[in-house]
Amino acid sequence: MDALEMTLLFDYYGELLTQRQRDCLDMRYNQDMSLGEIAQELGVSRQGVYDNLSRAETLLRNMEEKTGFLRRDEKVRSAAQQIIRAAEMLSTSKDPEVGKLARQILAAAKELEE
Repeated sequence: MDALEMTLLFDYYGELLTQRQRDCLDMRYNQDMSLGEIAQELGVSRQGVYDNLSRAETLLRNMEEKTGFLRRDEKVRSAAQQIIRAAEMLSTSKDPEVGKLARQILAAAKELEE
């Protein structure tokens, strides 16, 4: 699993972790700190940091496997982008009714993106 995916999982499910696990993940993935740097910052051993990261990563992966929120959100964002592109093409229509509908579709699709 790459760092970007772990960061996204952390954003979705991070509140389910202990504070120590959140701190370790934040320092590792958001601040790009090494295990040694994290250990020094937290006053624990490198093995302690490794164990916390390992447990936290496993928990985040398991939550995604069970709930699929990240996958579902990525699908919704992708579909919203397709809808936006199609509505933008429709918005150039000379028919005022088509243009009005295209703007309504664009507004709704942009809400999905937020």
